[in-house]
Amino acid sequence: MDGASSAESRLQRDFLKLKQSISKGDIVDAMLESISILERSRSKEERDPIIEALVRMERALHGTGDPAFVGTELRWCVDRLNAASPGSANHGICLLNLAAWHRNRGETMMSLSTHSDISLSHGHPNEVVGLSRLEVSRIMANLGDLDPAMRHLWSARQCLSDSGMLPEALSASLEWLDLALEEVDSESPRMSTRIVEAVPRSDPGRSWVASNPDDVREIVESLMPVLLSDVSGKERRDIGLLLDAAEALGEESWSKEVSRLSAEIQDPRVLDALQS
Repeated sequence: MDGASSAESRLQRDFLKLKQSISKGDIVDAMLESISILERSRSKEERDPIIEALVRMERALHGTGDPAFVGTELRWCVDRLNAASPGSANHGICLLNLAAWHRNRGETMMSLSTHSDISLSHGHPNEVVGLSRLEVSRIMANLGDLDPAMRHLWSARQCLSDSGMLPEALSASLEWLDLALEEVDSESPRMSTRIVEAVPRSDPGRSWVASNPDDVREIVESLMPVLLSDVSGKERRDIGLLLDAAEALGEESWSKEVSRLSAEIQDPRVLDALQS
């Protein structure tokens, strides 16, 4: 290994240590250490524009500079990574952070616009695309635009499942089911068709398409083994959704499967639903 390669690897290792410190909550020490790493990433000996952008992103997110320039700094990081490593996980994470910053400021359309730059076709990995679609679905649901919210949740669930991000995929499934049970119609198109036939719109509206019972069945049957593996807890709205789905589709077997565990269920509302 030559000198340049060894220097680069040392910088990368030090950056990973910085990330570990942040994940442990050692923010003050991490931000102090970030100054040295940032200077090294700009030096002739260890120059690394990707690490420079990532360190600047962390510093912006943790409030080391003027709050008025956080957005500008995050945008700089996105642009730098788009030039140095387009479609990478790091580029996608920067976009996610910039989109979240816009949303926290109430800039909904800017947040959606930023999320639109995250795509499998751009090379972003499944996990980043899944997290983006999950966030977009929540924005759409808050706007009352429920048809695209359901489509994004369905896509998020698939991407997150493929990435092994099972807790996040579970959240996407439950949020989809919660919306889907508003209206179930056997004449409605399947989600796969709705996704393929969706057309871009310039602005969100307020739209609704009833769910197809086969999609509801697919989601419920994937959820039941997970949710019923542990039915403890006094607030189990997720199990309540299974019972709502059973009633909507007339699937008595689902209710019986939940009833079989009634002695272990602690949520009084679920128990009341089983007895009604």
